[in-house]
Amino acid sequence: MTHSIRPQPGIEDIVLYKGGESRLDGHDEVLKLSSNENPFGPPETAKAALIATASTLHRYPSSDHAGLRGAIAEVHGLDAARVICGAGSDEILTFLCQAYAGPGLEVIYTEHGFSMYRILALGAGATPVVVPERDRVVDVDAILEAVTNATRLVFLTNPGNPTGTMISADDLTRLAESLPDHVLLVLDGAYVEFAEGYDGGASIVDASETVVMTRTFSKLYGLGGLRVGWGYGPAHVIDTLNRLRGPFNLGVTQLATAEAAIRDRAFAEHYRSENARLRTWLAKALAALGVPSDPSHANYILARFHDAEQANACEASLRTKGILVRKVAGYGLPNCLRITIGTEADCARVRNAIQQFLEGA
Repeated sequence: MTHSIRPQPGIEDIVLYKGGESRLDGHDEVLKLSSNENPFGPPETAKAALIATASTLHRYPSSDHAGLRGAIAEVHGLDAARVICGAGSDEILTFLCQAYAGPGLEVIYTEHGFSMYRILALGAGATPVVVPERDRVVDVDAILEAVTNATRLVFLTNPGNPTGTMISADDLTRLAESLPDHVLLVLDGAYVEFAEGYDGGASIVDASETVVMTRTFSKLYGLGGLRVGWGYGPAHVIDTLNRLRGPFNLGVTQLATAEAAIRDRAFAEHYRSENARLRTWLAKALAALGVPSDPSHANYILARFHDAEQANACEASLRTKGILVRKVAGYGLPNCLRITIGTEADCARVRNAIQQFLEGA
C-alpha cells in the first residue's frame, strides 16, 4: 500500500534519544552509574506523599499546579506566578521550541550540550545550529558570533552535561545582555543544585524579559521515575507556554510527591553534601590512576582516557563487572566516559574496577 502522508520537515532527521542502560545480561544486580540518578532514592517524605495519593487517583489533578508552584517559589525565593511545571524539564523545553522556533528559524546550542536540543529544534521544523566549546567549557563569544537574524532560541546547559563544567554568573550576564532582543536565552539547570553558590540564573531571569531557566526533580530529589520539572521566566513567556501546556500534564501523584520532596530541605542538603564529598574523592582517585577529569559541578564526572579505544575498552571491562557508565561519543567526546557519583561503596567499586582494567591493559 502506498500513501503520501509525511511528517513535518525535520522530524525524519531526528535520531532517537537513547537513555542510559539499566540491565546487563548475566548480572542480577547492576551498578547503574549511567543516568545521573540519585543513589539514595527519593526522600521518605516524598514516598509517604506518593502513597497518600492512592485514594484520590480517580480525581483529576489541579490544572494550575498552585501547590507545587508555591513550594518552588517559597524554597527558591521566586514569583510563583512566573513558574510553570511540566512532565520533566524536557516538556518545558519542548514548549519553548513549539512557541518560538519553526521553519526558517534557528536554535543554537553548544557542541557538548544536551542532545535533546537538536531533537526539539528539528521537531519544531527549525534549524539546529551547533557552536564549539573551548576545552569542554561553553564559549560565550562563540555563541554570540553564531547569532543571526533567524536565531530565536539559545539553549545553554550550566553546569554542562556531560562535561560537568560551568561558566560564571558574569559570563551568563554578559551573554544575556549581548544577545539581540529577538533571541530567548534558555538556561537549562538540570544540575544547578549541585553547584555551589549558583542560583540557576534566577537573578538574570528577574533582570531580563528574554531569559528563561528550567529545572528538574529528577536529580537532586530522586524523582526521575515520575517526570517532574519546572521553568521560571518573564510573565509574557510563561503565559505563552501555559497556552501550549495541557491542563492536566501532571498527575495527582507527581504534584504531591514533588511538593513534599522540595520541602524536605534536610534531605536535599544531605545528598548535596555527600555528592560533593564523593565527587571530589572519585575525581582525585581516578586522576591518581592517570584518568583526569575537569572540575565537576554536577553529580557526575567526565573521565578522560588516552583515546576512544581505551575509553571503549574500559567501558566494556566495567560491564563484565556489572557496572554501567555512559559512553559520550555522541556528544563529541569519544575518549570520555561519564560516571555518575554513587554511594561511597559505589565510588570505591568503580575506582577499583578501573584500576584493574588499567593494570590489565
